[in-house]
Amino acid sequence: MDSNKINRRGFLKLSGLVPTLLLVPRGIFPAVTQSVPNRLRYAKETTSICSFCGGGCGQIVHTENGKLINIEGDPDHPVNEGSLCSKSNSTYQIVNNERRLKKVLYRAPNSSHWEEKPVDWAVKEIAKRIKATRDGNFTTKDENGVTVNRAESLAGIGGAALDNEECYLLSKLNRALGVVYLEHEARLCHSSTVAALGPSFGRGAM
Repeated sequence: MDSNKINRRGFLKLSGLVPTLLLVPRGIFPAVTQSVPNRLRYAKETTSICSFCGGGCGQIVHTENGKLINIEGDPDHPVNEGSLCSKSNSTYQIVNNERRLKKVLYRAPNSSHWEEKPVDWAVKEIAKRIKATRDGNFTTKDENGVTVNRAESLAGIGGAALDNEECYLLSKLNRALGVVYLEHEARLCHSSTVAALGPSFGRGAM
């Protein structure tokens, strides 16, 4: 390394490396290297997008025999450039959590217990109830005779885990149904955090 071009980081690296090499017995580094197995050597590598917020950070996902074994940031992704926040890193724990519900649980009115139902049944039931509520309470014209086509008995709320495309489709669906009470979790949640972070840290970004 050219001493004329050395920077602070390079100096710190050299100042720590030289004493270490002098004090550590010879032959220890090959032993340590060989004792650490490369668990990702035969794993399947797939690029993905974090599902937590709308930032769209890139992930590299490693799977082995259909099971997730590792998640790390994608250094080639333009959003996060290889870094991941604590939420994105915890995706590994969510996928491998055996206590996570994987079936639809339904409790009928006035019932005291939960029943397992197929996903197809749940989707059809939700659609049926939305249609019944909309048809029974749809407002075509207001009190002044103006056409409004509103379904004020329904409400829609999006989540920060949805990406832009999903939010767009959810918004279009709600507006097609006539929903006027349309909200998003990010505005309700982060409107307060932005106002607090700005005065506290000089920046409103989460």
